[in-house]
Amino acid sequence: MIGGNAVVFGIIRPCRHRMSEGMAASWLAHLCGLCLALRDGHGQFARVATNYDGLIVSVLTEAQSAPSATGHRKAGPCPLRGMRGASVATGEGARLAAAVSLVLASAKMRDHVQDGDGVFGRRPVALAARTVARRWDVAGARTGGSLGFDTAVLVDAVGRQGELEAAAGPGTGVLTVTEPTETATAAAFAHTAVLAGRPGNAQPLAEVGRLFGRLAHLLDAVEDLAEDTRTGAWNPLTVIGTDLGEARRLCDDARHGIRLALREVEFAGSAAARLTHTLLVHELQRSVDRAFGAGTCSHSASDQRPYEGNASGGNPYGGNPYAPGAPAQNPGGTGNPFGPGGFPPPEPPRRRGLLPGCLVYAGLCCTCRLCCTDHDDPWTGQRREAWCSACDCDGCDGCGDCCQCCGDCDGCDCCDCDCGC
Repeated sequence: MIGGNAVVFGIIRPCRHRMSEGMAASWLAHLCGLCLALRDGHGQFARVATNYDGLIVSVLTEAQSAPSATGHRKAGPCPLRGMRGASVATGEGARLAAAVSLVLASAKMRDHVQDGDGVFGRRPVALAARTVARRWDVAGARTGGSLGFDTAVLVDAVGRQGELEAAAGPGTGVLTVTEPTETATAAAFAHTAVLAGRPGNAQPLAEVGRLFGRLAHLLDAVEDLAEDTRTGAWNPLTVIGTDLGEARRLCDDARHGIRLALREVEFAGSAAARLTHTLLVHELQRSVDRAFGAGTCSHSASDQRPYEGNASGGNPYGGNPYAPGAPAQNPGGTGNPFGPGGFPPPEPPRRRGLLPGCLVYAGLCCTCRLCCTDHDDPWTGQRREAWCSACDCDGCDGCGDCCQCCGDCDGCDCCDCDCGC
């Protein structure tokens, strides 16, 4: 989370071709919820701190909370959704995610100013950036404080990061450099247990957060290695002398540790619990593969398979995918306000007239969504591929990237998930 370096950054970047419509809608609800929590609490400009990894804080909070139909609200049209409304996540989880994202974004901004990166090397821009960073620190601390979360642990971690990097050299353990990121992420993940009223989850979630922070730092270093080598920028792998083989081993160990720690977490049997499993088990595996160049794109429109629990297939648990004996404890997701499937149903396609469709089409062109991202057709509302598709799906050959533990197919061994399903 500290290691991100772009607007809407993050190491977990799921593709809709690997999700059912319901799960994709749930993921988008948390992403949009984080964005709107930043806007509502800290102003329009704060929305640039929105990031893919930060929304996991919101997902974890909801996954541990009792299912409630009031945890989402309707949001108005947005250009990034093709000028359509949507159901977005609200509440303490989204606010905590906003506070964490804001403080870490301010730290990253100060880091760019200190290094003189790009436009931040210009004095007027640097001065404005420092002012924004100070405001975000105060705003994040205020929001965090209202939720019982002390953002000082994040600020302290960022401060120690610079000191450790300055002292690092050949022979320094790479995990010494990743420690501040681990500490910051562990604190944020653990506090979701407090917000959800499940203090017993704090310890295993702190372990999940610690290992996730390690992964975020290492994968950021791997993805930036070529560019940092070209420009001479600081990179822990080159400064310390850690080769890619050792970095991959550390990433795989961390990913395995996250799966084990998640087994100790008591979830509430909601759709967010299955989304948590998808993001922190399957998508995290793909993030590691992508960073080390092992990912390939093999999706097609027919590859989307349901993750929701239902009578005809999908997740047989209908709830917490980690709970032993889950089918007997929670058959079909009983009690979930969204029904047996668990996920809120996606918005049905909405047709537009000629003129409104043309206006939306112009907006998609101006925001580069036609070229760069999948989008809804301005007139029919049907989902369309990006013109310059750069999807990073790495589906398995022959089975459409299904997962045996989610019940998507019988006898498929394309997934090495050991989550206990």
